[in-house]
Amino acid sequence: MFKKILIANRGEIALRVIRTAKEMGISTVAVYSTADANSLHVRFADEAVCIGPPASKESYLKQLSILSAAEVTNADAIHPGYGFLSENAEFSDACRKAGIKFIGATADNINKMGDKASAKATMKTAGVPTVPGSDGLIPSYEAAVEIAEKIGYPVMIKATAGGGGKGMRDIWKPEDLQKAWESAVMEAESAFGNGGMYMEKLIQEPRHIEIQIAGDQYGKAIHLSERDCSVQRRHQKLTEETPSPFMTDELREKMGQAAIKAAEAIGYEGLGTIEFLVDKNRNFYFMEMNTRVQVEHPITEQVTMLDIVRLQINLAAGSKAPDHSFYPQMHSIECRINAEDSYNGFRPSPGLITELNLPGGNGVRVDTHVYAGYKIPPYYDSMIAKLIATAPTREEALAKIRRALEEFHIGGIKTTIPFHRQLMDEPDFVSGNYTNEFMESFVPNEDYQKLIP
Repeated sequence: MFKKILIANRGEIALRVIRTAKEMGISTVAVYSTADANSLHVRFADEAVCIGPPASKESYLKQLSILSAAEVTNADAIHPGYGFLSENAEFSDACRKAGIKFIGATADNINKMGDKASAKATMKTAGVPTVPGSDGLIPSYEAAVEIAEKIGYPVMIKATAGGGGKGMRDIWKPEDLQKAWESAVMEAESAFGNGGMYMEKLIQEPRHIEIQIAGDQYGKAIHLSERDCSVQRRHQKLTEETPSPFMTDELREKMGQAAIKAAEAIGYEGLGTIEFLVDKNRNFYFMEMNTRVQVEHPITEQVTMLDIVRLQINLAAGSKAPDHSFYPQMHSIECRINAEDSYNGFRPSPGLITELNLPGGNGVRVDTHVYAGYKIPPYYDSMIAKLIATAPTREEALAKIRRALEEFHIGGIKTTIPFHRQLMDEPDFVSGNYTNEFMESFVPNEDYQKLIP
């Protein structure tokens, strides 16, 4: 087992990893930018090293600074969390060359699954269902026209190096393709330095359902069932739940086995998530793989009684995967609490937190790194907390999270707490009858701000 882990991340996920590492008797090292000097992950780590100024490219994305911090503190492993360098094959390999264990996917795993076009080809070879579309990258706009005509409109073009919805466009008719193609390529080149595109049939009334997997160093993988992540805004998840209200036992077994097949096909090591689109007839198609721990991992922990980060660390240290997959025993819902004005276009709202009251009670969990007096910097992702409610049934989980949201107070800034409180009353969400298009018809009701103290 590792003696000391450096967490190459910030905020709530860094604090989350620190907590489990300490419970395992492992020393921890936090790294931080000057903007994060007062963050709780810095306060509660055993050691902390400043790695640069606020800009991510000068701190949390600066590989040499992070590796130097690991060497100076004698850390024998690095946990990348999610985002930043967590899916960077070059960094994974640099850790290996430095003799420091990267608690994440191998460079080979990341390379195979990080490029979406090659990942799709790999999954087709492994026999995992994929969305009909182009065979690899599209060489030109003219080729895109031919492929779209072949598979039939509507279609979707995606940046092969994409993420967060960048470089993605839905096209419903031929005359819209050229403009969508040009803008998507330009956006992808600007965001990722890679304008490569591929095309898929646009699945109508889809749900975004992902399967949590864990693989060991000996070629074995298991699944930990599903999470429904269909409530999204601009391809950014807002809330997640498990089990999915759309799932059946038969579908869960089919998707779980497909996810295991996908992981074992590439000899996957560590935690990962196989993401699927599921149509209204419960046909499912591989979408992409996330080669890291997910933001929404706590709901899986709550319904399986597993510490997923502990499992991840054990797998990295050479432990074998459990001998069976895991299935939900409870129902859990997560709300991502962002520093955003949800009734003003979800505009970011960084600033000083003047008051903070965290909800509690049986079945309520809050993962956060903020406190009263903490100043949210404007340089990073706006998520500042995750609220998780768990109960024996979905109806009880909904009642519990409604109550918890009404207790959750953050003064001094705008947050998405009122939005989530409204969401938990929306008829389509309450009934479980929602898809990826849910937010397109969502009408904000500012009266819900009055429910939050």
